[in-house]
Amino acid sequence: MLKYIVPEYKRLRVIVDTDAACEADDPFAIAHALMCRKFDVKAISAEQFGGPETVKRSYDEIMTVLDAMDISVPVFMGEEGRLSDISGDDISPASKFLVEEAMRDDDRPLFVLCLGAITNVASAIKKAPGIIPRMTVVWIGGQGYDSFTPDFREFNSGNDIDAANLVVSSGVELWQIPADVYGSMRISLAEIQHRIYPCGKIGKHLFENMVDYNMSKHAGWTAGESWALGDNPAVGVAMDQNCGRFIYREAPVFNEDTTYTFEAGRPKIRVYTSIDSRFILEDLISKLQMIYGAGHDRQT
Repeated sequence: MLKYIVPEYKRLRVIVDTDAACEADDPFAIAHALMCRKFDVKAISAEQFGGPETVKRSYDEIMTVLDAMDISVPVFMGEEGRLSDISGDDISPASKFLVEEAMRDDDRPLFVLCLGAITNVASAIKKAPGIIPRMTVVWIGGQGYDSFTPDFREFNSGNDIDAANLVVSSGVELWQIPADVYGSMRISLAEIQHRIYPCGKIGKHLFENMVDYNMSKHAGWTAGESWALGDNPAVGVAMDQNCGRFIYREAPVFNEDTTYTFEAGRPKIRVYTSIDSRFILEDLISKLQMIYGAGHDRQT
């Protein structure tokens, strides 16, 4: 049990937008967000990662995490394809909810934590541009700025280039955490087994899901017995914006290979250049242990 509260005026409304089933790190970030007392998680949105069937897979994994945590939060299906695939005026339930929540009268800021492609946010902005000044978008995506190269196709931006360009060009308050920064969130499988696996049903799922993915044919790019919990920095900077260093710079244009083109006069975005991985990982693990670990009740 967490024996502290966060003053109401410091709390945030949060929507988590996640391609939860594409890899094994998203569930850690979902769990982390749900345990943060600073957050009033209004909904979790399922994001696509390459086809219509992927949205349902993301939705199912979100529901698995919620069941393992014994928590109920609204979950919405997102767009079934990339922004360019959307025709007509209809938008997904996830994008529709984002528009409704952004336009709601509430003094607490709205943060949208985007842990994959940014299609659902782009769809919402395209449908209702009036939401742009009413939210902060934190996005795990894009190449680093000092070493971007065509040899590396960044996964999240690459899953919807048009959506990335729409959002970064829109003027929304955007906090980007690029690949060289989110990739610094290193943790070993041994530490996950030692410190997270014992934390009830959710700890078991996080560890076993990670191990299963690590042994799959899709994980050939991984080191073998370590991982980057690359989505958790979105939770960390929303908890404390100064848990990393950042600069403001003109938004890039995303090329098809996920490299950047730079043009003068573009909207300014916040780009994180480093992250405090100790702060983020220890907060995640401490909350799991205090809420779901042996000898602790599950009241948050």
